[in-house]
Amino acid sequence: MTAAVVVIARGATLPAAALPILRSGAAVYAASDVDPDVFGVPALGDAQVRDLVLIAGSRREPKAAALIRSGARVVETPLAPLVEAAEVMDRLRSPGGCPWDAVQTHESLRQYLVEETYELLDAIEEGDRAALREELGDVLLQVLFHARVAVEDADDPFGIDEVASELVAKLVGRHPHVFADAPRVETVSDQNLKWEELKQAEKSRQSIVDGVALGQPAVALAGKLGQRSGRAGIPLDLFPDGSEAAAQLFRVAATARRAGIDPEGELRAVAKRFAHDIRDAEQAARDAGLEPTTLEADGWRKFWRNQG
Repeated sequence: MTAAVVVIARGATLPAAALPILRSGAAVYAASDVDPDVFGVPALGDAQVRDLVLIAGSRREPKAAALIRSGARVVETPLAPLVEAAEVMDRLRSPGGCPWDAVQTHESLRQYLVEETYELLDAIEEGDRAALREELGDVLLQVLFHARVAVEDADDPFGIDEVASELVAKLVGRHPHVFADAPRVETVSDQNLKWEELKQAEKSRQSIVDGVALGQPAVALAGKLGQRSGRAGIPLDLFPDGSEAAAQLFRVAATARRAGIDPEGELRAVAKRFAHDIRDAEQAARDAGLEPTTLEADGWRKFWRNQG
């Protein structure tokens, strides 16, 4: 067991509990991941010193990590988990980190953002609190990952701090009735109208469909366009016409959203119930000694829930 102490600094800031240790320490050194001049101590280098106090920027610095493994005491200011998550992402993306993480791009990560978002949506719909907590973390990882990739852009670098700052500015700017002296907004509908007005002004939008994500699922997109066009007073008879399935689907989804119904969520709920009914019928067939893949129409009807 070593009597060494590892002090974790955050930038140029030391934890308060480290000050008496540093004042009384006879051998105080700086690790490779901090600037010795900032703390007025020599760099440790390759020196072999027992019972030293080492100032490091991270527990993962090699000399600090070796001391900690040998039993050194660690003094640090507790790190907020959100900040720690960003630091872990930085480490994974840095030299010596994870080879897979290191080669990812915004484009290669797109599929994971979509997948994790749908897994979160499923956890919400299932009311699964444990899954909700996990999937929120997975979506947060995507935000941290994309922000870390963005830092490395040669022409327009930005990181998670800039992302968070822009979010704060947006939230404050769009809630002047909360953060400033604007007249109080009393209802959700009034808030929605005010929100759209502020977004139009912020982004200098020229069209009511500016800002609509055209890459979202088709039913959700039709619903969003139905909502936006409804706010603008566009009548239903101007919706795409025709008897083909696509036009009918658009009209159903857009009209539903105008009526306050989420067509994407409702359709997904029906689809999930249908999938559940299929599983039940398959199991009923197996219980009857039949292989579900051999069933024809009448067989499916026989084992369908509420049918046989």
